[in-house]
Amino acid sequence: MQSFQQDCVALAFEKFRRGEVSRRGLMAGLAALGVGAGLSPGEAAAQGRQLVMVNWGGIANEGFGRFYGEPFMAANQGVRVVQDSTGPSAGRIRSMVESGRVTWDLCDSSASSSQLLGRQNLATRIDYNIVNRNDVIGPGFALEFGAAPYSFSSVLAYDSARFPNGAPQNWADFFDLRRFPGTRLLRRDALATLDAVQMALGKDPRNLYPLDVRACLARIREVRRNAVFWNSGSESEQFLRTGEAVMGQIWHTRANVLQRETNGRIKFIWNQGLLQAGIFVIPRGNQGGELAQRLLASMLSRPEPQVGLLQFLGNGPTNPRAAAQVPAEFRAVNPTDPENERQQVVLNGVWWGENYQQVNQDFLDVVTG
Repeated sequence: MQSFQQDCVALAFEKFRRGEVSRRGLMAGLAALGVGAGLSPGEAAAQGRQLVMVNWGGIANEGFGRFYGEPFMAANQGVRVVQDSTGPSAGRIRSMVESGRVTWDLCDSSASSSQLLGRQNLATRIDYNIVNRNDVIGPGFALEFGAAPYSFSSVLAYDSARFPNGAPQNWADFFDLRRFPGTRLLRRDALATLDAVQMALGKDPRNLYPLDVRACLARIREVRRNAVFWNSGSESEQFLRTGEAVMGQIWHTRANVLQRETNGRIKFIWNQGLLQAGIFVIPRGNQGGELAQRLLASMLSRPEPQVGLLQFLGNGPTNPRAAAQVPAEFRAVNPTDPENERQQVVLNGVWWGENYQQVNQDFLDVVTG
């Protein structure tokens, strides 16, 4: 009888998530089953025992399901962790929360977006009585409204065949068109781009923030006619693969693909890379309640799945115990390997969360001329 009841509860929540029943209808149905009366929607959802984790598609769907969803389900019998790859943009999270029909529990986001969502009362505070701050490598990976079970970096990649007399070593070289001629590749987004410009302008990487936005935008204005701008990871690969750009700032995962594909002709460096937290957020009003916090805690606490995700997707672990478990052949491409991490700057998601909207608009205005 209990198993039948659980199946009915799960079905009720599945219909709610698909929009086939309203929240009122959901609660009435749960009450009829004898499990919803007197409970808040979040508490009732915990009895429903299903969580929806949302990512940006591609093989991330399989990776997060295998290395984060499956271990949590194995440790919590009766819980289902469902993967949704429709893309958890801040705009879609806002629409869900404001409509009162939140069908997502844990969303792949960013440090800056978590700050923005939190300020707008669209995200749930992380409960650090459940999530352990000591399970991440630094404070930038455990924020008020999000925590990071993975990492990635924006790095300098270049075509070594174009620079036989010496390769670029830092962002100052990247923006030096005289010594290193050729088209540059940058993301059509201010985040990480202006951080690199700030280092090129000579500011100490250990004291990078706040950024001098005006000076950084002036430098972008100077080089924009010698630059192309990418919108997606696959597009960033293509610009370098075809030779349309001789060097670029791209994600380390894409740079590693190019390095393997070209047998080392396209290389990348960790020096002055922008190490970023792969933050997950919990939308306000989600149905999983405490169960979502427990899933996030699980994602952070166990180093083995994070190492598996590195081998599968290329994303870096954030658990401080993980680096020692990374196989030797993967250490060179792990952004949080101690040797690689030492050369990088952790992108300040709090500063970006407070400034992103205006700074990015100003950046786009410069890029489009």
